[in-house]
Amino acid sequence: MVKAVVGANWGDEGKGKITDMMAEEADIIVRFQGGANAGHTIVNNYGKFALHTLPSGVFYDHTTSIIGNGVALNIPVLFKEIQSIIEKGVPMPKILVSDRAQIVMPYHILFDQYEEERLGGKSFGSTKSGIAPFYSDKYAKIGFQVSELFDEEVLQEKVNRVCEMKNIMLEHMYHKPLIDPAELLETLHEYKKMVEPYVCDTSLFLHNALKEGKTVLLEGQLGTLKDPDHGIYPMVTSSSTLAAYGAIGAGVAPTEIKQVVTVCKAYSSAVGAGAFVSEIFGEEADELRRRGGDGGEYGATTGRPRRMGWFDCVASKYGCRMQGTTDVAFTVLDVLGYLPEIPVCVGYEINGEVTTDFPVTHLLEKAKPVLTVLPGWNCDIRGIKNYDELPENCRKYIEFVEEQIGYPITMVSNGPGRNDIIYRESKLK
Repeated sequence: MVKAVVGANWGDEGKGKITDMMAEEADIIVRFQGGANAGHTIVNNYGKFALHTLPSGVFYDHTTSIIGNGVALNIPVLFKEIQSIIEKGVPMPKILVSDRAQIVMPYHILFDQYEEERLGGKSFGSTKSGIAPFYSDKYAKIGFQVSELFDEEVLQEKVNRVCEMKNIMLEHMYHKPLIDPAELLETLHEYKKMVEPYVCDTSLFLHNALKEGKTVLLEGQLGTLKDPDHGIYPMVTSSSTLAAYGAIGAGVAPTEIKQVVTVCKAYSSAVGAGAFVSEIFGEEADELRRRGGDGGEYGATTGRPRRMGWFDCVASKYGCRMQGTTDVAFTVLDVLGYLPEIPVCVGYEINGEVTTDFPVTHLLEKAKPVLTVLPGWNCDIRGIKNYDELPENCRKYIEFVEEQIGYPITMVSNGPGRNDIIYRESKLK
């Protein structure tokens, strides 16, 4: 059986924790898209971790972690990450890397920096991890697939051809130092040595595992609104963030995905530029940011302060719809305990009309939030295990959100730890 864990919004919803928690009952965890440009923060008995490429199931010794073919694989970053968790006492995880995954090249990172520099004030707020240049090259068919590291003739010819093309841009567009093909080839030889023990046909591995009745978790990065087709284009990422892409990015049949757990935060946050209708500012935002997450709302990869906002029912309903949600995991609810009243965005006013349907970007830029204010519960809910023990106003908040988005909230997270979770029966099921 295949289950997907994906984000409803802009990313940073708490998917790492939910994957880490669900991995206890899984055999294989697959990262199926994205690169090391965003992180998942996890708190468990080994400590606190920010993972960037490794799937969030690496902390169990019964699981196999797969880097799928859809991932932007930065090989040195992956290996640094493996070392960093082992140094904290985590047993060496079982890792497999798809022979069809493509490699983030050193020049992708440079081009990302150069382009943001060139755009100046009109930049996309990139994390400068090389992701857009990487996916551009992949679809322009000049990317390097892991399998190509193992054919020296193909590799040499391709390195020369690609350097010729990249050097024209470096010289004439960016006025930066050129790439030395011999040096690049040497780097790729190093990459081969690092990755060789883990490379296999992961799609075949998954096919055989599913035939044996194994449970597979697909772990997405970021959320619906960062999807290049269905998100807030162009302020999006460069690979699909939807559960449907999990089938492609992992190499399994779409009919295998039986459960889609879509993670929603109990308030909103976003890293990077782009429309964000329910955004709040000033002291109100600072306080939510300080109290939020585990140690505050700052990007797990970038350390950038996240932009803060109230829960957005319009964006979340759309996010859940596009993911094909079977279950909603509602996270960081405990953070809101300090508020006497909690605003919720229930609609967008665009050109004088109110809508509850998520619009395209140019209309989104004009949208003003329509807010409903709910009473807070003014107490700490950490440590509560049963839904009925939550304060009445807290239950009302969850049920109001569920009704607005139209998808069943079956898990409520009330703390950063693996066991800070409340399971509930939804009336929508």
